[in-house]
Amino acid sequence: MSFKTADLLDNNESALRDGRVEVVAPIFQSYGGRPSFSGRIATLKLFEDNSLVREALGEAGAGKVLVIDGGGSLRCALVGDQLAILAHKNGWEGIIVYGCIRDSEDISAIDIGIRALNTQPLKSVKKGIGERDLALRFGSVSFKPDEWLYADRDGVIVSQKALS
Repeated sequence: MSFKTADLLDNNESALRDGRVEVVAPIFQSYGGRPSFSGRIATLKLFEDNSLVREALGEAGAGKVLVIDGGGSLRCALVGDQLAILAHKNGWEGIIVYGCIRDSEDISAIDIGIRALNTQPLKSVKKGIGERDLALRFGSVSFKPDEWLYADRDGVIVSQKALS
């Protein structure tokens, strides 16, 4: 699906006014080889431990975007090139990381959309601690499993229903 977030917002003004569509604060940098992506939201909540990220991206992800609430930590990376390759291999549309990634140069050549706060070369710990399929809140919006996320060069929006 080809789209522009600005056009989606223009075409869904009433949904924006009543809160069915939300605009994420412009806190993310764009990484990955796919500048635009969209899909149903799957969520993870964790802190400086990417064990569940590997587990989730190892599953079929066609039509999905993984949203990771890493607590906004800038102390380690939650996604690197190997996880981006795994996500691409399993059909994920994109990844949103409220935290950092690493291997950004390699990730830029992988056909997946990735947004993150920044880069950090230090890898995370692996203790298997975190939660899946929760409603998350950061960037001034709520991210709920099975809702829709749209990202392009202009920004990221979340919608309760698919937008056209």
